[in-house]
Amino acid sequence: MKARYRRFGLLAAGVVSAGLACALVLNALRSNMMFFVTPSQVASHEAPLAQRFRLGGLVERHSLRRDADGLTVRFVVSDTTSSVRVVYRGALPDLFREGSGVVAQGRLGDDGQFHADEVLAKHDEKYMPPEVSSALRQAAGSGQPGAQPATKPAAVRVAAGLSDQGVQR
Repeated sequence: MKARYRRFGLLAAGVVSAGLACALVLNALRSNMMFFVTPSQVASHEAPLAQRFRLGGLVERHSLRRDADGLTVRFVVSDTTSSVRVVYRGALPDLFREGSGVVAQGRLGDDGQFHADEVLAKHDEKYMPPEVSSALRQAAGSGQPGAQPATKPAAVRVAAGLSDQGVQR
């Protein structure tokens, strides 16, 4: 075999190997991708039914219930316009509170409840995940019944560098 053909063969094998590696990486990224969905999107049937997704919003006050087994927890996540019942089996994060922001990962069940396999709570009094705060702002600005006025939460004002008067610091 001539050196020219050997070089061509090695080059072709390198291109095929690089393509295969890229395909494997893209497939792994696609399978780990998880969509963020609000309770309003779940109510309007925009949530993916066949795959896992993240549900974000605020835990409604007085909605937290523990089953007799001590591990199963039921609560309601709301974005001020719609609510979704959540069932979670496991230990809740220490900072999990009613009225605070939460992101739950799991699937929507046939019973209409969200079956979470992981629950993430906010970690600071002023912090709210960006997806949750933008969803709450959109829900509040939509003019739907029960929506709050479209004002920026304190966490958003602080993150944007604005004070209560809207003047940049």
